[in-house]
Amino acid sequence: MKLIVAILTTTILFITNSITAQNNTITATVINVTSDSGKVGYALYDKTNFRMKPIQGAASKIVNGKSVVVFENVEAGEYAIICYHDKNNNDKMDFEANGMPLEDYGASNNVMNFGPPKFEDAKFMVTDKNVSLEIRF
Repeated sequence: MKLIVAILTTTILFITNSITAQNNTITATVINVTSDSGKVGYALYDKTNFRMKPIQGAASKIVNGKSVVVFENVEAGEYAIICYHDKNNNDKMDFEANGMPLEDYGASNNVMNFGPPKFEDAKFMVTDKNVSLEIRF
């Protein structure tokens, strides 16, 4: 009987932890957008797909220089976010002919180096709690 109770308890705890881990949210807020025109586009990545196809993508209006997006149903793991100010609403980041960006961009952890963001600089952990991040352009 004790064995059956132990198995049931373990199973319930495992299922509860699995459900909780998949229901995490990541709230990302860009706090210094230079104008309210356009929108901010966000992309959520893990290490294997960084700067390729995002796990989730979203866009948000800008109100008083701030933009907020929530990524839902995020499993526990290591992630990074890249975002940009899509000033002209063309759903892509615009660049000069020499490759320099024409629109502001940022990444989680706010490490800005010359060149595109790196996963190691932008990574953060999602465990069993929701995550809130402030990103600066």
